[in-house]
Amino acid sequence: MFHLLLVIIYLAFISLGLPDSLLGAAWPSMYQELSVPVSYAGGISMIIALGTVISSLQSDRLTKKWGTGKVTALSVLMTAVALFGFSVSHSYAALCLWAIPYGLGAGSVDASLNNYVALHYASRHMSWLHCMWGIGASLGPYIMGQVLTGEGTWNMGYGYIAVLQIILSIILMLSLPLWENRSVSDNVGVSTDAEDKEPLSLKAIVSYPGVKEIMVTFFCYCALEQTTGLWAGSYLVLQLGLSEGTASSLAALFFIGITTGRALGGFLTLRLNDTGMIRLGQVTTASAILLLLLPFGNKSAFAGLILLGLGCAPIYPSIIHSTPERFGKGRSQAVIGVQMASAYIGTCLMPPVFGLIANHISISLFPLFLLLILVLMVFMHERLLKTISKRT
Repeated sequence: MFHLLLVIIYLAFISLGLPDSLLGAAWPSMYQELSVPVSYAGGISMIIALGTVISSLQSDRLTKKWGTGKVTALSVLMTAVALFGFSVSHSYAALCLWAIPYGLGAGSVDASLNNYVALHYASRHMSWLHCMWGIGASLGPYIMGQVLTGEGTWNMGYGYIAVLQIILSIILMLSLPLWENRSVSDNVGVSTDAEDKEPLSLKAIVSYPGVKEIMVTFFCYCALEQTTGLWAGSYLVLQLGLSEGTASSLAALFFIGITTGRALGGFLTLRLNDTGMIRLGQVTTASAILLLLLPFGNKSAFAGLILLGLGCAPIYPSIIHSTPERFGKGRSQAVIGVQMASAYIGTCLMPPVFGLIANHISISLFPLFLLLILVLMVFMHERLLKTISKRT
């Protein structure tokens, strides 16, 4: 039963990744058909992110009321319905409306499922499970790219992903008895007593030492990841002159890098702790951005996108996995909830900000924008470590 539940969680992480990179992959085709400026992708991204902020902040309450299994299954189903809505939409306004359930479905499942894994599984499992997210995030733009290069429409691409999400939501519904029958402790000896406590208020959790720092760190990481996922395709088209179909497929290199990095990262966690993994990712990310800044054309950009994915790979799962240790098991769900909310505020604000920069200044500033975000991330993570050191 333990191994079957782990397989179900792997599938759930794939479902989390499938829709995450679709908008960026499809947008070079979408904005022309919809007759809107290229920067309008930020509006849809903002609505999705606002929905995830709201549902992330409710994750502690919802998980304690319904359990991780039900929250996961219902959230994936909601996302599937939203993706189907995208597949039948032909106006920007309709996309904005369907973006609401899209975002609401993503936030709770992300926070709830990540906390469940942080509590019940070792660091290597967190890395490998987020590798599954990378597989989903890589499949999304790949499927969209294949549809577009095959002279299909972006609506068809969204339709195919919606079908996959519906299938995954059915599997999750059927798996609910596995979640309910799970024992109160696991192979790493973590008790679930914390899950029985009352939900913490937002004010109480944010005032705890180190929470503000980790919120800003997560804000920066997800802002960097989402900005890359949303604008890499447009950067390849508008700055490097690639075709839309080719750029859509090549933009998947970033997510392929994340997937590969997390697969390898599971083994590295046997030698490095969470802090070491985060620092390694930050150094690799800096190297990737420098590659994007070099004037060597397509090859430098392609290599930079892969290396950028490799750098991002260990940061997210290591931050999540370190949460129970840094803030206590009783606070972990609430802390992860506010981390997710902060992260999605980053995805809400920063991609649209770069959209405005691309529209009014130049899309060539894409690497510099990522570099500024990275510098702030590194600063706040190091400050977090000092805060925790003083607290202990």
